[in-house]
Amino acid sequence: MDKKNKNFEAKLLNMPYEKPDTYGALSMPVYNSVAFEFKTAKEMEEAFCGLSNDYYYSRIDNPTVRYFENRVKNITDSMSATAVNSGMAAIANVIISIASTGCNIITSPHLFGNTYTFLSSILANFGIEIRFCDLTDLEQVQSLTDDNTCAVFLEIITNPQLEIADLQALSTICHKSGIPLIADTTIIPFCSFDARTFGVDIEIVSSTKYISGGATTVGGLIIDYGIFNWKKSLPLQKWYYNFGKEAFTKRLRREIHRNLGAYMSPQTAYMQSLGLETLQLRYERQAATCLELASLLKKSDKIISVNYTGLKDNRFHEISNKQFGAAPGAMMTIDLASRQACFDFIDKLKIIRRATNLFDNKTLAIHPSSTIFGTFSEEQRKKMDLRQETIRLSIGLESTEDLLADIEQALK
Repeated sequence: MDKKNKNFEAKLLNMPYEKPDTYGALSMPVYNSVAFEFKTAKEMEEAFCGLSNDYYYSRIDNPTVRYFENRVKNITDSMSATAVNSGMAAIANVIISIASTGCNIITSPHLFGNTYTFLSSILANFGIEIRFCDLTDLEQVQSLTDDNTCAVFLEIITNPQLEIADLQALSTICHKSGIPLIADTTIIPFCSFDARTFGVDIEIVSSTKYISGGATTVGGLIIDYGIFNWKKSLPLQKWYYNFGKEAFTKRLRREIHRNLGAYMSPQTAYMQSLGLETLQLRYERQAATCLELASLLKKSDKIISVNYTGLKDNRFHEISNKQFGAAPGAMMTIDLASRQACFDFIDKLKIIRRATNLFDNKTLAIHPSSTIFGTFSEEQRKKMDLRQETIRLSIGLESTEDLLADIEQALK
């Protein structure tokens, strides 16, 4: 993989514990305790008031979860990492931390279904305007920004349209206007993509996907690179004057996430910390298989089209290669002749599983228009460029030969 982080494994596997383990455990123990005891009332006061890093309640902080967060912080060279109980919780906590009534957020209509609903429906009830536009059209993005724009938000590769915007160009527009660039980077993991080098200020990850190590647990991550000046952010102004570049993280940790109750559980953190240890190995295998399989499927006369940005004839190939390397992730889509053809194909699969989720160890197939976006109107799906003829494939760890054989028999 030409985007490989050469120090990834060494930094990850040699991350020390905060305190030496009594028994010398090589894996961080699971601290399933709700509360933690103090020696004095003064120590309790300091912990509750944020004057020490001592643990006091696992809805706020926990040793197992903090170790997972610190591993992520270490491998991303970020200022902070906050672990929550799902990718959607990560998105919600970030937006609530930086937005207020009267603000607007610029984003693409090409979003995952639940993200789209959260932004367009739920936030509207709180007086937050969502401005949908083509994020690949920089002039359009620039024209929509104003003094009330609190963020530009995007998925680095949209799901399932596989659209890619120029992150550095968007970052330049954002930072000239004092607007943070917030990106959901779930599709490409840390080992192959450094969000900070492309100007991303806040990174959001559904750790349910690659990180969990085979769909073991649901989780999310919020990563703050500490590079954005929050002085102009109305919800964060008082936090900026007290904490400077840490303004976002301080508000998130001390006010938003502790009051919304979305902190990751210790057992989940333990499982996902183990998943991190094999992340790069699994990702390289899955992404390489996806590229190879997509190239082979292009030759099939039974498939109308194959969408994978690693293919040289894909309209986003150039920017994809620049940002994510030759094998950009393990998700592709194929278009068949009709909705019924998609259903018939899915029903005939023998190895590939009929299931949602992405980047499991097993390859998964789903018909997005009738499932993830099944409750959307046909008009909404059209605006989001969702077709009834599209099947999404999440590539797992099976061999290319076995996956190709399964797809070919299902197409007959």
